Amino acid sequence: MIYRKPDSIIPKNDYERLEKLRDYQILDTHSEDTFDKIALMASQIFNTPSAFITFVDEDRVFFKSNLSSLTVNEIPRNDSLCSLAILEDNITLFQDTHLHNSLLESPYVAAEGGIRFYAGAPLKSPEGYNMGTICVVDSVAREQPTSHQLEMLRTLSTIIIDKLENRLRYRKSVESQINLMNIALHEIKNPLASIKLANEIITKNPASTERMTENIKSAVANIQRKLGEYLAHSEMEEKDQVLNIENVDLRDMFRRLVNNFELLADRKKQSIELHVDEHLPIVEADREKILDVLHNLLSNAIKYSYHSTTIKVSAREAGNYVHIEVKDQGQGLNLSDMQKLFTKFAKLSSKPTGKETSNGLGLSITKSFVELHKGNIYAMSPGKEKGTTFIVSLPFKHRLATEESEAATA
Repeated sequence: MIYRKPDSIIPKNDYERLEKLRDYQILDTHSEDTFDKIALMASQIFNTPSAFITFVDEDRVFFKSNLSSLTVNEIPRNDSLCSLAILEDNITLFQDTHLHNSLLESPYVAAEGGIRFYAGAPLKSPEGYNMGTICVVDSVAREQPTSHQLEMLRTLSTIIIDKLENRLRYRKSVESQINLMNIALHEIKNPLASIKLANEIITKNPASTERMTENIKSAVANIQRKLGEYLAHSEMEEKDQVLNIENVDLRDMFRRLVNNFELLADRKKQSIELHVDEHLPIVEADREKILDVLHNLLSNAIKYSYHSTTIKVSAREAGNYVHIEVKDQGQGLNLSDMQKLFTKFAKLSSKPTGKETSNGLGLSITKSFVELHKGNIYAMSPGKEKGTTFIVSLPFKHRLATEESEAATA
């Protein structure tokens, strides 16, 4: 079968994909032994002279690992077969590129000693974005690889993404601790200044010792209280404790989120139904943290639900709160699960249905983010194999409809 290069090599979700790629902070970094070893394993599995770990940027393809005679660490996006490979969820395989005229447009294929054999597995993020590839290359045409070889290449691709996700979580944790420390230092600056001033007054006027001593005690108690609060926050791993509050339109957030996760759900033949009130009130919230909350709940619903099931996402007004539900037809929860559901590193009875990974931290972080917004989160399940519903309630300030009405009047 003759391969025809698509009219566009830019996936529809390229903007969101590139945002995730930036989060990994992997572009323009030096080669690393960890990634080179993974690329070497791929080359040994296929017995090829060359192997790469690549990341597809906006207009270039960056080589994180380059086990070849090529002396550059990036090439134009239009010239790379990896740009074609990220358009597919399956492994892209060309046993002989010279049999496909459209591939000869690439100078790296057409050149003498260029690419004749190519097999590349996409590096898929948890959101379903293809970041790049792990690929093996040869300058001669080759026979069809075995299914075992191809499966091992897929496994190596998941190891790379797991490595990147672990680094991302660690970096965010470190950034959180630094932010927390900076806030603590700022908050205790005034009490320390009060202690210094009181000490100077005592030195100059011993008669003021009793009164200044009370001031010092008060300042010390204030410092202890603040440090205790930040230590508790640190232990809870609540990331950034300062909320960047703004008016958030949840309707638009839900639409974007569901659209982004449809790719992931399609892989398991799952469908996502979205039901959001037309006049859903605006909430005052930290957009990124609320996005993390909804992202985690929807990701879990997909991860722990069976193939060919439906996930229902809804949002409506309930009193002074926006009431959000994420309901799946998955494995459900037993009593033991319910008791430890939101604790860190909890091991629940449910298992991912598509060989996905879980670190046991998502729901504990989600709960802390919801509570930072003075909201509530809980789960309901009739029992094992009967699905689970997660409910989040967030307070709101005013209605979107009111704002629209006022804008129309103006």
